[in-house]
Amino acid sequence: MSQTLAPAVATVGPALPRSRRLLRAVAVVACLPYLSLKTIWVAGSHVGIPAGSPLLDHDTAMVVANVVTVAMDGAVIVLALLLTRPWGRAVPAWLLAAPMWVAAGLLAPVMAGYPLQLLVRAFGGGAAGTSGGGGEPFLHEWVFAVVYIGFIVQGLALGALFALYARDRWGHLWRGRMGDLPIGPAGTAQRVTAVAATVLALFPLTLRAVWALGGTTGLSAGVLADRGSDFHVLESLYVVYILAAVTGGVLLAFRRVPALPVRVPLALAGIGSGAVACWGGWMAAAALVTGGDPADRPTGLMLLAYAGQMIVGLLVALVAARFLAARSAGAVRPPLA
Repeated sequence: MSQTLAPAVATVGPALPRSRRLLRAVAVVACLPYLSLKTIWVAGSHVGIPAGSPLLDHDTAMVVANVVTVAMDGAVIVLALLLTRPWGRAVPAWLLAAPMWVAAGLLAPVMAGYPLQLLVRAFGGGAAGTSGGGGEPFLHEWVFAVVYIGFIVQGLALGALFALYARDRWGHLWRGRMGDLPIGPAGTAQRVTAVAATVLALFPLTLRAVWALGGTTGLSAGVLADRGSDFHVLESLYVVYILAAVTGGVLLAFRRVPALPVRVPLALAGIGSGAVACWGGWMAAAALVTGGDPADRPTGLMLLAYAGQMIVGLLVALVAARFLAARSAGAVRPPLA
């Protein structure tokens, strides 16, 4: 895939436009608040962490988690440089697409969820989701504001940079409409994978919908004690992203809507699968290292939902990757400038 999606000739274009330099600077600066907080927490400071926070009960786990997340946010800076430097055009497609897929998957729910949570709170919703299972505050409210606003700015800037980069390098792959594309030899495999993803999605989709609507099936005692409007907003978003992922995968595999622009199912499959897989994987990983109060540990049904949506996201991502690779192999490239 890295060979088929790479440009025919790596060229060094004119000086980087001012708009892209500005977007790069914005992306880098937006990382600094989060990186600064995490760094001082690793150094032993408890700034922004209330005295009764559950985070203080697991010092070693907190240090490890902070180091991992510092590396993840630092990767945003690397991506911003890669998308704006001449050497970034020679990077194999998979080496760029994989971290961008992860970044989009982790940032998209935050970018949509935090503003929606604030909106719901403004109309009387409770923010109990920011507390620990025992009712103790998890972090001071200003920490959420600083971090999530930074994430939103990161996502907007990085997303704009990637859209410009991808348009220049691979724009010919998503031009046109679905009806213009042949099924090709990879069609059967794509359809089987899309159907498998859709069937497997029914379980996490149903559970997430039940939780979003106020149901308690499968929830741990800690989550039950800590539910608020924030929890219901996030569960509703997971439902949306699961539906987006499987819809995008099915549209790419079956191509039954000829008038639909190719970019629409690709966007649904790409962002939806990233959000579903990455957050499912993140929550499953967090559950495996969680200690402390047994009431805060995820139940078996919660773990199955996390694992299920992670598998669904990976399957849909595979459909999109095979679609792009197949189209790249048969695409007519635009002439080089």
